[in-house]
Amino acid sequence: MEDKATILDSGDKWLVGAKIVIIAPASEIFKLVANPHLHSQIDGSKKVRGKMIGPEKLSLGSVFFMKMKVGIPYIMKNKVVEYKENTLIGWRTLARNIWRYELKSLDNGSTEVSSWMDGRTAPKFLMKREITWAAKANAKTLVNLKNFVERRWVNRIKTPLAPGW
Repeated sequence: MEDKATILDSGDKWLVGAKIVIIAPASEIFKLVANPHLHSQIDGSKKVRGKMIGPEKLSLGSVFFMKMKVGIPYIMKNKVVEYKENTLIGWRTLARNIWRYELKSLDNGSTEVSSWMDGRTAPKFLMKREITWAAKANAKTLVNLKNFVERRWVNRIKTPLAPGW
């Protein structure tokens, strides 16, 4: 499998994202993306820093706070507004944009993971700068997620995941 994410064209300039295939079940990947305490380990924007404040496992309505740094450090409040176990999680920031993961199980036991920054419901003047870097950051995050999950998954199981492992 390739360690490169594909930038997606949604057809809407306020919705940017990327996708990648990860050799692990959706349930294993979801455990990571639904745990905000692990986000700093996979963040491709290099803006998520330090310890998170919030639950170990997010669910619909969960509120959590991310320590961020863009020039100066700050704390970003987030609320989970989209949730379907092992398939979808999205949280809205104070700027009203939504960061979303979508997971689709594939026949071979792998999972296609898409990561989106959805600025369609946010004030556009707040999103103008965000959309310039978000797709690339999503792609980097997905590569980090793939590496993190596959290392963890391969080390947990005794049998190969696919031919050639």
